[in-house]
Amino acid sequence: MTEDIVSPERALTDEEREALIIDHVPLLKHIVGRMVLDVPGSMDRDDLFGFGMIGLIAAADSWDNSRGIAFSTFAYPRVRGAILDELRRMDFLPRGRRERVRQVDAAIAELEQVDGARPTPERIAEHLGWSPDEVDEALSSASAALRTSIDSLTDDDGGGGLASMLFDPCSKDPVGSAEYDELKEALVDAIAELPEQERTVITLYYAEELLLREIAEILGVTESRVSQIHSRAIYRLNRTLLCPAAED
Repeated sequence: MTEDIVSPERALTDEEREALIIDHVPLLKHIVGRMVLDVPGSMDRDDLFGFGMIGLIAAADSWDNSRGIAFSTFAYPRVRGAILDELRRMDFLPRGRRERVRQVDAAIAELEQVDGARPTPERIAEHLGWSPDEVDEALSSASAALRTSIDSLTDDDGGGGLASMLFDPCSKDPVGSAEYDELKEALVDAIAELPEQERTVITLYYAEELLLREIAEILGVTESRVSQIHSRAIYRLNRTLLCPAAED
């Protein structure tokens, strides 16, 4: 983009550029550690680190320190965007996972008609004859597809109903309206009603800002499992916030 072009007189020297990149490797590690993505077994955090390094280098090449913007602020979205761009390009969700996401989306639509409310993860598992862990994996896959999609989930990744249930209601929003304040109060109440393990993950991730690896160590599970628990908690929070009349 034109706004990222640095004029020659403001360009960093090779030494300054290298130092800037090295100094912000901890930022890259932090971003990777905070990304809630249940990546397949053929990919690991080192792969994500490599994708993010591309974004960090590009940020160093286009940063203009005369604008008064901290490099960390400038680099953050570019590093994260580079990771998501690469995952999107690779189409990293296998066909089998996509099929299971479609099954969950169809089950949600069907159960909503039958029960008159968005179903809980447990109800979805019962309806499909799956284990709760299988539903968690599908929700995590759908969430990953949503995060790597430019706008929203496509028909191949899950319908709009499932997508709406996986948008993050915990993300920060600068809006200070009364409506937003009410939403925050409702969110606090909804988090308090989560099952203990889900509440712990949400609290550690958002309030304590721990990395997935750190949360996994506390709970004694894998990072992938933390990602799945997070997706289930987000689904349940949206069910409460979007469908307040729903009864379990």
